[in-house]
Amino acid sequence: MTSPHTTYVGVLDLFTVGIGPSSSHTVGPMRAARDFVDRIGESLPDVAGLEVELFGSLAATGRGHGTPHAVLLGLEGCAPDQVSTAEVRERTDRMERERAIRLGDAIRVAYTAEDIVMSPHTVLAHHTNGLRLTAHDGAGAPVAEETYFSVGGGFVVREVDGGHEPVRARHQRDAAGQVPLPFGTAAELLDVCTRERLSIAEVALRNELATRTETEVRAGVLGIRDAMTECVACGTTSSGELPGGLGVRRRAPAWAARLREEDPDRDAAYSQDWVNLVALAVNEENADGGRVVTAPTNGAAGVIPAVLEYATHYSPAARAAEDAAALDRIAVTFLLTAAAIGSLYKARASISGAEVGCQGEVGSASSMAAGGLAAVLGGTPEQVENAAEIAMEHNLGLTCDPVGGLVQIPCIERNAIAAGKAVNAAKMAMWGDGTHRVSLDQVIETMRQTGRDMSDKYKETATGGLAVNVVEC
Repeated sequence: MTSPHTTYVGVLDLFTVGIGPSSSHTVGPMRAARDFVDRIGESLPDVAGLEVELFGSLAATGRGHGTPHAVLLGLEGCAPDQVSTAEVRERTDRMERERAIRLGDAIRVAYTAEDIVMSPHTVLAHHTNGLRLTAHDGAGAPVAEETYFSVGGGFVVREVDGGHEPVRARHQRDAAGQVPLPFGTAAELLDVCTRERLSIAEVALRNELATRTETEVRAGVLGIRDAMTECVACGTTSSGELPGGLGVRRRAPAWAARLREEDPDRDAAYSQDWVNLVALAVNEENADGGRVVTAPTNGAAGVIPAVLEYATHYSPAARAAEDAAALDRIAVTFLLTAAAIGSLYKARASISGAEVGCQGEVGSASSMAAGGLAAVLGGTPEQVENAAEIAMEHNLGLTCDPVGGLVQIPCIERNAIAAGKAVNAAKMAMWGDGTHRVSLDQVIETMRQTGRDMSDKYKETATGGLAVNVVEC
């Protein structure tokens, strides 16, 4: 019998491509606004005015996270996994110049980012990241009104009949209740692995096959890997100062040049330096509004690519790989394993910094990456679970206190540190036999409780911690 918390979250649901700097503050609101326009449907020509209100954390750090423009882009019909950074800049410039948007990319409505109402001290019941959108006709009568919640990782739910229903990206498929090997806890996952004689990655693959062919799953997972690789390439070749006024300069290009000179043969002695580089490159790109993979969030987007870099260059399997196909198999094993672990955090606790602090973002990413690396290192399901537990145990209580409400300080370096923790956690787990005192389920529950007890000023509101102790100018 499976846990009542059993909720399937697939690899292509957990890992999606979007634009920076925040999955909860940029990707989610854009997705919600686009869904709102879709629901207006044939009544779109009747719309003459708009009202948008952001609540709680979404309002508190919304401007620093680019939320107002993300909402406007969604109202124009943009999807976070399809819009390019160039299109974002072109549309934003045009909206500011014309002081209007093109609702559904068709109907001109006078509305600007400054018109969006920010209500940081009003927190709606379901989640601190709330937004309400209203459209009305020329006489002021409502055409449509919806309330949404951006619950972390780009996931969005819509308020409906006193409850909530998920808003899915168009590429996502609802597999809840359909998977052949359901699990709601890490203990249940291990039981499934034992009963079916499967690895965690193989369990995840079996569940993915409920809605996709194996060819589609592998292509999708490798597409996520490729998007991560492209993000690293952009991050290591783009220089200059990050937007927002903090004066943070990109470091990744200089680091990349130095590493290529000092370590042309990718010696294992430099492995941590390459992990650091990848994490910084991805999160600098995210901070600049570039295209990243939510893994499981944008604020934590650099951890998993950084540890995947270790897995595909420094693991014994990578050293023994004779062709690209072998490296593909490593990436698929890593990402499927990480997704299975991530689904536990999504279902049983939270991956939202606004809800549980950065332990839910960087902490869960570190845990997922540790498990993925342990799998690539040949770990048993028990060793993989141990690696994931170790990584999260040492991210418990991590606050979300971005300086200036920007995903820069301490977020960029924090990803590199968390990636290093993940590598170390996997290595520690591999030196054991999988037997350990503290379970992953206990750590996930502890993270949930810690987030519940954490002061709101440490939950992505920029009202505590570094955000108030670092002078912004």
